[in-house]
This record gives sequence, structure tokens and C-alpha cells, in this order.
Amino acid sequence: MDLSFTPEEQAFRAEVQRFLTDQVPAPLTAKVREGKHLGKVDLQAWHALLNAQGWLASHWPEQYGGPGWNTVQKFIFEHECALAYAPRTIPFGVNMLGPVLIKYGNDAQKQHWLPRILSGADWWCQGYSEPGAGSDLASVKTSAVRSGDHYIVNGQKTWTTLGQHANMIFCLVRTDRDVKPQEGISFLLIDMTTPGVDVRPIITLDGEHEVNEVFFTDVKVPAGNLVGQENKGWTCAKYLLTYERTNIAGVGFSDAALARLKVIAARTLKNGQPLARDPLFAARLARVEIDLENMKTTNMRVITAVAGGGAPGAESSMLKIRGTEIRQELTALTRRAMGPYALPFIEEALQEGYDQASVGPQEAAFAAAQYFNNRKLSIFGGSNEIQKNIISKMILGL
Repeated sequence: MDLSFTPEEQAFRAEVQRFLTDQVPAPLTAKVREGKHLGKVDLQAWHALLNAQGWLASHWPEQYGGPGWNTVQKFIFEHECALAYAPRTIPFGVNMLGPVLIKYGNDAQKQHWLPRILSGADWWCQGYSEPGAGSDLASVKTSAVRSGDHYIVNGQKTWTTLGQHANMIFCLVRTDRDVKPQEGISFLLIDMTTPGVDVRPIITLDGEHEVNEVFFTDVKVPAGNLVGQENKGWTCAKYLLTYERTNIAGVGFSDAALARLKVIAARTLKNGQPLARDPLFAARLARVEIDLENMKTTNMRVITAVAGGGAPGAESSMLKIRGTEIRQELTALTRRAMGPYALPFIEEALQEGYDQASVGPQEAAFAAAQYFNNRKLSIFGGSNEIQKNIISKMILGL
């Protein structure tokens, strides 16, 4: 595969760089660069900027509001956004639900929900995991019983990222208990303002309210909010997860983290010499860079397959495993490079206005927080152990 950019692609790259320089507010990129917490207003501002530019749904077909980019353009855009410390686009509506609706939704659902995803009128969250069904999603117990023109939903979801901001949630629900687990699941869209929906916060180690648990008690959901056929939601779920797992690879985020780590290693001294010259540290740095370059090639192959009308199979699981391992290694090396400055975790250091200079390098403020937070990467979206099982079945037939 030729990974060099054509003159047209270089011109597109320059266009993206100009947009990021001219349109994205400097205070917003500073918060990302310094590892500060981003609030709902910050994330909505980035969403609105991309939508106004026509670049929000980069992998949607043009007929639904996508920009019509090819595979390389998508890669360039995501890569440049990461290097410029632009915020991450909230993926649940644009990157996860959108493709499912485009493939499996009916015309009425597409006409209603897709424009609202783009405009930001709806903030979506994901209702997959449950206390007893994380990596084993076929074990979901949240029930949806048909009653006339509605479903009555009861159950619980957990680890619902940014659910405190959302007004809509797409859920896997159990609609038939008398068949094989995967055959009794449906894909349902639920308005979180409906009576009976209760969102409760889960505070993570870094003091952040990022995830939640969501309870459903006799929640009435219009039958028209069923995506695809009843009891066929497992097909939608698997299709969505291929997008989630591919995105979890986070090539652009790893590139940005690697560039920052090299700067840290060059200016951090160990025994009077830059840390980058330390044989053990240099060896780990070289290994993670090699792994990242290899993953870039695989990532582009997978995206090319999707652009051609297919859906990634075992490759998305491969990307999920290697991508999360690489991101975890980069945060581990960053924390190691900070030495004793990364030992304490000061929650206030992640808030806007904190004077980090009084306690050490700016990178130390988020080194520990990112290290611990990124432990989850190899678990959510289907644990890496589960991904290895998927690869074994799909490729080796085991």
C-alpha cells in the first residue's frame, strides 16, 4: 500500500490545518492540550463548528449530510485534529448510531433522527453494558415488552458515558427470553426525559463524572423507535460495535501522544542526559512507535473496506486490541518520564485556571489521571480477551 499523499491530498491536509488554526478557539485547544476537563458547552461548541463546516459526519454518505470524503481524507482529518489538540467528537450519535440508522433504519427514522444528530438537537448515549452483561452483551436482561403501540422497558444499564448530558439513548433490550440469547434482542431508541428513566452518576478515580448508571422503570417507548426487526437487534449491535472498536484504535490520538512524549523525553534529564538517550526508555519508545506505524496501515485497510460497502470483521478486533495497548503504553511512558511529578494526583489540576507551574511540569498535571483512565480502554467496547476469541473464531475457525 502506498501511504504517501498525492498533491490533492496534501492540499486537503492544508485546508484542514487552516480550519483548525483559524476556526477552533485557542482556549478550547489549550484545555485539550493541558488535559483539562471538557464540559458540555465545550463539546457542543466543537460539534457545532464541524457541522457548520460540513465535516461532522465524515463517514456518512453525502445524501445524509456527509462530506463525501474518501478513506485517505478521513484519515488526514482525524490525524490533523488530534495533532492540533482539537476536542474529540462525541461518537455516540455521529459515529455509532448514525451508521446503524443509515443501514438498518426505515425512511421515517432516517428523516427524523439523522438531521437531529447533525444539528445537535439530540445528544445520544449508549445503552449496551449492564451489571451482568459487559463484554458478554448477549446476556442483557433489560426487558422491552410490547403493549399496543409501545414497548414497556424495565432494567438497568451501566457505564453510560456522558449520559448526564444526553436526552436520548440507544439500547439493547430483551424482547424474547425463549430463544437463543442473541436471537431475542432488539435495538430500541429511548427518550431519556420519559417518566421512569433515572440517571445516577458514577465518579471515576480522576474525580470526573464521565459515566453513569441508568435505570428504567415501566418506561413507555413508541414502537416506531424500534430499529430493524424485533428480535433482530443483535445484527445492529454487531454492526455498531465494528465502528466503535475501529474508532477505539485512536490512531490520531496515539500520534499526538507520541509526539508529545518525544518532546518530554528530549527535555527531561536522567543522570545529566536527556531521557530519550536512556537505553531502556529509548527501546520502549521505539517499540511503541513501530507498533503505531504498523497499526496505521491496518487501520487504513479497514476503513477502505468500509468505504467499499463492507463492514470490518476480525480486523476491527485487531485494531481494538493493538490500538488500546499502544495508547496505554504511551500514557505509561509519559507517566514514567514525569518521574515523581506524576506520583500525586491532584484533581484540581484538571480544572481550568489551576496554577500547575507551582508543582511541576504542565504534562505532570494529567499524566497520572490519563494513565489510570486509559486502563479502561482494553475493557470497554468488548474486552481485549473477548476480541481475541472473536479473532480465533473468524480467522482460525476455533
